[in-house]
Amino acid sequence: MEPVGDPFADAVLAVRLCAIDPLLGGVVIRGGDLAEQVQAALVAALPAGAPVKRLPVHADADALLGGIDLGATLATGARLARRGLLAAADRGALVIPMAERLPSDVAAQVAAALDVGAVVVEREGYGARDAARFVVLAIDEGREDEAMPVALTERLAFRVDLTHTPHPGESRGPVSTPVRLGPGLRRGGAEVDGEALKALCGTALTLGIDSARAPLFALRAARVLAVIDDSEITEDHLAEAARLVLGPRATRAPQGEAEPPPPPPEQDDAPPTQEPRALEDVVLEAAMTALPPDLLAAIANGDGRRTGHSRGAGEKRRSPRRGRPVGVRAGVPRGGLRLALIDTLRAAAPWQKVRGGGDGRVRIRKDDLRVRRFETRAEATTIFAVDASGSAAVARLAEAKGAVELLLAEAYVKRAQVALVAFRGAGADLLLPPTRSLARARRSLADLPGGGGTPIAAGLDAARELAEGARARGRTPFIVVLTDGRANVGVDPQAEAEAAARAIGAAGIAGALVDISTRPRPEGARLAAAMGARYLSLPRADAQTMHAAVTAVQPR
Repeated sequence: MEPVGDPFADAVLAVRLCAIDPLLGGVVIRGGDLAEQVQAALVAALPAGAPVKRLPVHADADALLGGIDLGATLATGARLARRGLLAAADRGALVIPMAERLPSDVAAQVAAALDVGAVVVEREGYGARDAARFVVLAIDEGREDEAMPVALTERLAFRVDLTHTPHPGESRGPVSTPVRLGPGLRRGGAEVDGEALKALCGTALTLGIDSARAPLFALRAARVLAVIDDSEITEDHLAEAARLVLGPRATRAPQGEAEPPPPPPEQDDAPPTQEPRALEDVVLEAAMTALPPDLLAAIANGDGRRTGHSRGAGEKRRSPRRGRPVGVRAGVPRGGLRLALIDTLRAAAPWQKVRGGGDGRVRIRKDDLRVRRFETRAEATTIFAVDASGSAAVARLAEAKGAVELLLAEAYVKRAQVALVAFRGAGADLLLPPTRSLARARRSLADLPGGGGTPIAAGLDAARELAEGARARGRTPFIVVLTDGRANVGVDPQAEAEAAARAIGAAGIAGALVDISTRPRPEGARLAAAMGARYLSLPRADAQTMHAAVTAVQPR
């Protein structure tokens, strides 16, 4: 189905709807080339003089939420506060450039303000509640594997992809047409019947949208469209709202139904009568027009949408000394902990008059001390455990070697290492210890042995021991097993293999099992289930396919 509509016009319409009803949350636009034009449309749609604030992606809690005004408090000796960005954007708009880089804690604060329409601050002896009802314009300029935090995108009604939309230039005309409501219109005043809500919920269910917010946003958007037209909600309003809200959220294509056989030709001359279409069919068809053809293909292949940060990176961990700053806490700066001077002064400032201040000195007590907190991301180690037995071993190992080299090519960016274990004959061999060196991998894998029996249990045990060693060194292991799942070495080969797989699952090590047999049988799927790993059937996978599959199933 061909997409309809102009994405730029959709973006302009979306910001206008949000300006009328801020409870729609806001708009995510993908691609930053037209961001200024969309922002201009938003500013024009807002009431005159409405504030428009820009949120830096690394804003700290004080800038975001407000708090003690340190300079004024120290200068006057009286506790003085200042508002944060969220409160300053009340009754206006909050623009978030490079929203794909927004830290999850900052996104959570913005989402909380959207939920309650206010900012609540209670810390360091200071408490305040400020109104914060605003519209968010989030500009996602990231790569394909980057995405905004779900906590925030979930609370914004509209998503528009402007990546391939040409620049409007001068020919598109002004985009700053203000929204004009006719006399007697009441915002959100259009009546809604149960049939409309049922159609929107049914469409959301058909498109695999598991959030209750989506059909509610669509209903609210339809209501605003009706208000603009000064009418009750019509079928056209529901269809337009479904196209704008539900279509971009789809996670699966609807299952096609068999076309009924054509009716026999009428013998009389009476004109054919046309049955009225169900409202849900109309709404679903409209939502489907918002899906580009390549997205439908991606959904059909199970690729889904970007939902988080890039795959293949290690776990996030708290660190007392290094990494990305994620706030402060009360504590004494010793043992390598870093003093947060400004936050310490901010904690002490409200109490200077009580402590006899006023002589130019700042009196700081132990309870005022604040230390910085940091967050680091552990390095990831991907361990390939390759079945090198049988006649297909040479080709299988060659493709595994290619996949290892492709992963190593991006290892430096992702701070990842790759290792390879081959199992054949009576046991398993570590062919490539964990490394990020592509040259070393090529030397180690130049001559790959193959053939013999299939000791899957030995291979899984070797991979698990290597993973546990990596975890002990602070890395995040991920095991990829390439096998057909049919063990033939040992007293009870299959039972031993499943016991080794369960040991991996019990250790909490993430992984995937790639079934490379030409005719997959249940043994591979059972091993994957015992490991708690993803099962991928790739009978004729080459290195590129294997690399893409492994990257797709690695944790974010």
